[in-house]
Amino acid sequence: MTDIIVVGGGPAGMTAALYAKRNGMTAMVIEKNGFGGQITHSPKVENYPGTLSMSGNEFADKLLDQILAQGVDIEYENVIAVRDEDRVKVVVTEEGHEFQARAVILANGVKHRMLGIEGEEELVGDGISFCAVCDGDFYTGKTVCMVGGGNSALQEAILLSEKCKEVIMLQDMPYFTGEPTLQRVLFARPNVRQMTNAKILRFITDDGALRGVEVELYGRVKKTVECDGLFVAIGLIPENDAFKELVTLDTRGYYDAKEDCMTKTPGIFVAGDCRQKSVRQLTTAVGDGATAALAAIRYIQMS
Repeated sequence: MTDIIVVGGGPAGMTAALYAKRNGMTAMVIEKNGFGGQITHSPKVENYPGTLSMSGNEFADKLLDQILAQGVDIEYENVIAVRDEDRVKVVVTEEGHEFQARAVILANGVKHRMLGIEGEEELVGDGISFCAVCDGDFYTGKTVCMVGGGNSALQEAILLSEKCKEVIMLQDMPYFTGEPTLQRVLFARPNVRQMTNAKILRFITDDGALRGVEVELYGRVKKTVECDGLFVAIGLIPENDAFKELVTLDTRGYYDAKEDCMTKTPGIFVAGDCRQKSVRQLTTAVGDGATAALAAIRYIQMS
């Protein structure tokens, strides 16, 4: 039996495993895809304390090397359920395996809602971004498009408007759905342009680099919109339904857990972007991982 099993190999999950091992616990991380999570989409990270610049992949690789050096066990499987058997938690995978632990940390993350257009995956991190705080500096003095019309898109666009030559808002609905106050702030800026009823049809590239998008306006007119980068803010998708019997979900499907990362089920903890929170950054993810691990350690010691 493992002391702590972590579901998810993003920054929160790997940090949790690191803290578990450093505190004398056995630890396992089960990851279904690749280690690193959303940060691997960032070609350059320049806002992580103590590090001048690095790519998201470099950060993920170093953290993975670190936990492996500490002796964390790794399994590449897809977790589909966790059974609570009082002092024993059973982690069930799609591959048919069951792993026992004294505590489980759910750090299964989220995924960005994508546009579903051909070539999108290849441009993520190299023309297509999801985070103005993370990647906005790379487009200083340039023209970018922001796809979306909700609060997140408006807030991201406000940040971009302070750096970019022009920000073009692309909304596929007749109106923007974000708060009126945010709309007033954003659209009062002279370098912000809005296009509603605009559906992106395809990406325009030159030698693999994004140069613009072709949009369809009002379902009739096709138009080319030139840009140096495309930011997408059409929502995040938490994948928490498999564990909703153990952890309460909020109305958007995120784990309804506070900063202590504890849940209604003793021995089950959550960490990272899958948790209800106002700020989703690399720093808050690793902070969650440390908090959840220390809470799990206290639970084990008191059991």
